[in-house]
Amino acid sequence: MISTKTRIKRSFAKASVTYDNVAELQRTAGRKLIKAIDAERLKGCLLDLGCGTGFLTSQLEAYSNHDIVIALDIALSMLQTMQEKLVGQNGINYVCADAEHLPFVENSIDSVFSNLALQWCGNLGGVFNDIKRVLKPDGQLVFSTFGPLTLHELKVAWATVDNYNHVNTFYTKEQLHHFLNQSGFNNVDIKSTLYVSRYNSVWKLMQELKYLGAHHVITGRNKKITTKTAMTNMIAAYEKYKLGDKIPATFEVINVIATV
Repeated sequence: MISTKTRIKRSFAKASVTYDNVAELQRTAGRKLIKAIDAERLKGCLLDLGCGTGFLTSQLEAYSNHDIVIALDIALSMLQTMQEKLVGQNGINYVCADAEHLPFVENSIDSVFSNLALQWCGNLGGVFNDIKRVLKPDGQLVFSTFGPLTLHELKVAWATVDNYNHVNTFYTKEQLHHFLNQSGFNNVDIKSTLYVSRYNSVWKLMQELKYLGAHHVITGRNKKITTKTAMTNMIAAYEKYKLGDKIPATFEVINVIATV
């Protein structure tokens, strides 16, 4: 039986060739994350966790006062796509590894950054523990992740059809704060922003999620093939949200800055 971790890895591996064509929200969130970073702390060894095709990594590498930038992703094809995009940027070190099992020694990283990636980790508390382990004293963790209001229209539409999870459940700001405190992080600053994207159809939204590699449901999913009738009924329920000739999709992005 294929594990959840393997399914997620395969989803993002397949999405490596389509990701950049549909990742506007990811880039918008990444720009906002960059603006929240204290440039004075961009020194030493920087880790981009779940780097994807390298938007945030290239921004970090553009700063001159760091010693090394490490780009880490679970999908090798994402890293290969990134290398092709950033050819000539020799200050980046590429590592194919799992964010839940960081291959670094204790107190070796000055800052960890992550843009819309940590929500795919099954044991987020464990991830924070491991990040705390590899960070140097006074190190910082800066990341964005999806919040619970993400895709709530799609979630409500599917709820009219069956009781399975068709949309992932994301942690609240309070839960994230709790996990970080439990892992020993201090001075935790958390802010959330709502983005509403508009699509020509529900199919276009679902196609974009697939192209991003973000369509895999972690828990409570229907393991059987969705029937045409179920899909038709879900789309009809979603159409009630229609604004003019477009359907909206809400994304809640939570930004977090925490220090050791």
